[in-house]
Amino acid sequence: MKLQALLLKFVCGVAIFIASWCSAKAQTDSINVLFVGNSFTYYYNLSQVVSSMALSQGKVIITRQSTVGGSTLENHWKGERGTRTQTMIDSCQWDYVVFNNHSLATIDSFDLFIEYSSKFADLVRQRGAEPVFMETWAYQSNPLMQTTISGGYQKLAEATKADIVPCGSLFAETRKWRPDMNLFSDDKHPSYNGTYLIGLLFYKYFTGEKTAGIPKRLTTKDINGENIYLIFMLQEDADYLQELVDTYEFKTLKN
Repeated sequence: MKLQALLLKFVCGVAIFIASWCSAKAQTDSINVLFVGNSFTYYYNLSQVVSSMALSQGKVIITRQSTVGGSTLENHWKGERGTRTQTMIDSCQWDYVVFNNHSLATIDSFDLFIEYSSKFADLVRQRGAEPVFMETWAYQSNPLMQTTISGGYQKLAEATKADIVPCGSLFAETRKWRPDMNLFSDDKHPSYNGTYLIGLLFYKYFTGEKTAGIPKRLTTKDINGENIYLIFMLQEDADYLQELVDTYEFKTLKN
């Protein structure tokens, strides 16, 4: 009975948190974003990195995530592998839902890639939000993957009329011009450099503003108001990535 009471208290606490968190949107000039995906999103806490970057520039991007390692958008749609994305989409009034599909989806299962991306695009628009797709990147061991990946996301943009944030394309540009900069934690997951780059792209996408001046050290707060340190960058690497993102032309919400 004691365990049941604790579980009930926990569930109620979560429900109250979600309700109060969602109401914050009405009280602030903010952008409300749900990140959906897998480990490409949760490595180095991308959603919190985007929020921290925005806050450092006096802006508010409120983020949450629905992420499960190795998951595809088909898994998220069907509630497989412990995902609960449709519930989370219904839980708040989102402005944007960012989708990260499996890194091999454009290569191994293109039809399913288009099918479930399109299903989610339709769903979030029905709920009053806009879908955004995060272009994935080639593995460290095989940069030639990027041609197929980028082509697949271009076709997805045409099929769904949704925006694509060109993370994979900027990974390729960085590898071309700064081969000394390690963007990978292993053969495929982003390092802190890689997540910093992706965060800059989403900051530019949502705000339409330059990223120059975003700090090299990014933090957030825990429930006690203590700092949690997300990313430490070398200043010269942060400067390079900011310049790369600021000079790279892609569609943002402000153009």
